[in-house]
Amino acid sequence: QVQIVESGGGLVQPGGSLRLSCVASDRDFNTRMLRWYRQTPGKPREFVALITPGGTTNLIGSVKDRFTISRDNAKNTLFLQMNSLKSEDTAVYYCEIGMTWGQGIQVTVSS
Repeated sequence: QVQIVESGGGLVQPGGSLRLSCVASDRDFNTRMLRWYRQTPGKPREFVALITPGGTTNLIGSVKDRFTISRDNAKNTLFLQMNSLKSEDTAVYYCEIGMTWGQGIQVTVSS
């Protein structure tokens, strides 16, 4: 079973940046589609971004000019670089690797 450790969240002011990371113990990491989701209280989990094994990316419209998803297959690590953060980006962010969820990490954008 895939094990995942997320890191990189925290409190940031509007306009600031954060980089989230997910490190996975997964021998098939480089063959997998990898995804980021986020969730706010009382709402369903929302898809944010994906990256294919070949590196093609897809992000939702509200973040595509501000966020970048990337992967380092040599280190079994998935990233989400978040720039120009807005208050509406506040959520718990989850990575999904091999049908396994990370533990979730809080991102709070507030002045």
